[in-house]
Amino acid sequence: MQRLIVALLAALDAAIAAAVGLAVVLAPFTLLWVLAFGLAADWGSLWPVSGTLWQFGHGVPLEVVLPDAVVSALAIPKDAARFALSVPPLALLLFTLLFAARSGRRAAVAGRWVSGVIGGVAGFTALSVAVAVTCRSDVLRAPLWAAIVIPAAVYAVGALAGALRHAWAEGDDGLIDRLRDVVDAWGDWAAVPGEAVRGAAVATVALTGASAVGIAVMTLLRGGEVVALFEAAHVDALGAAMLTLGHLAYLPTLIVWAASWLAAPGFALGAGTSVSPAGTELGVVPGIPVLGLVPENSSIWMLVSVLVPIACGAVAGWMVRSRLVWENTAGGYGPRAAIAVAIAGLTAGVAALAAALASGSIGPGRLAQAGPAPGALTLAIGIEVLIGAGILLLAPRHRDELAEERIDRWNTEMAGLTTPVD
Repeated sequence: MQRLIVALLAALDAAIAAAVGLAVVLAPFTLLWVLAFGLAADWGSLWPVSGTLWQFGHGVPLEVVLPDAVVSALAIPKDAARFALSVPPLALLLFTLLFAARSGRRAAVAGRWVSGVIGGVAGFTALSVAVAVTCRSDVLRAPLWAAIVIPAAVYAVGALAGALRHAWAEGDDGLIDRLRDVVDAWGDWAAVPGEAVRGAAVATVALTGASAVGIAVMTLLRGGEVVALFEAAHVDALGAAMLTLGHLAYLPTLIVWAASWLAAPGFALGAGTSVSPAGTELGVVPGIPVLGLVPENSSIWMLVSVLVPIACGAVAGWMVRSRLVWENTAGGYGPRAAIAVAIAGLTAGVAALAAALASGSIGPGRLAQAGPAPGALTLAIGIEVLIGAGILLLAPRHRDELAEERIDRWNTEMAGLTTPVD
């Protein structure tokens, strides 16, 4: 397929991704606008707010500036009338990331992944510029450069990841194939890059699933607190529906917080606060219903939760070790140790990026510090995943494993015979 066609199709994919994301934000606000103000309301304020929230969903930090009339009517202190908001709902970011990965993979299947990635990123950047220029709000303010660069960077990361994964696995008759030839010449060390990425993906998915299960368990245990906070908000059915949609949008962010709790560093809900297995120190918490899931107290015995990231690393090490045995490669301790270290490093890098996105300011004053600390979470995840992956990858080979390897090699030799055996 020609490069221009691939680039245009990728740009169309980017336009669809941006349009769907904007529609997801705009639709509920349109319904709320109609029911609250009627068809005769001023529609000019709806698009700037929706577009700004679309940017916020991609990780763009916002500055909230409350009008003087609102400050006076609600008796809000003047120092709380302006504050930063930088903990985004990561559901929209994940949607864009996955959609971009799908587009990048399609470009790689067509054999023109470079053109596809460039076209897709250019198309999404153009739409980000259009949204940033037209969605200027007096209440929710975003830096212009961030409103353009950050959403485009999210799409670029997804498109590159999808394209490079397919090109590495299937070949691209170009740069990736030449790089693959160089790596294949490393002998037993040739399996290190691919297996490290695969193991890190397994560890990340396993830790995400474990964190989601943890949130589900806390919902069962402390669901009454959440319901009580819903009732205390005194909202009607429409307001409850909007709160629920907001909670769903923040679910990936909460999963990052839960992962930090399992790994032991925990997270903060304000300056000077800490929620971790070792102990919980909280002051006044905002009456957001989902925060009712936060445990009121902790016990030192809860530190057993660090076994969960270790187990995730062990699962990754077991899957990688099974592939190494099957392919009869990386039999020495050196390559396997390198794979274990690389799995831990890549998983810790993903955790650091997730923690950076899921932490920041959620309000004025002491609420300017919330979420996990990226440095502490990176160190904890790296060490714990390394322990689990290292145990499985560096353990002595069992006789059953050696026997299975001999049987596989014998089957391969028998399949390669060209003359029938009586």
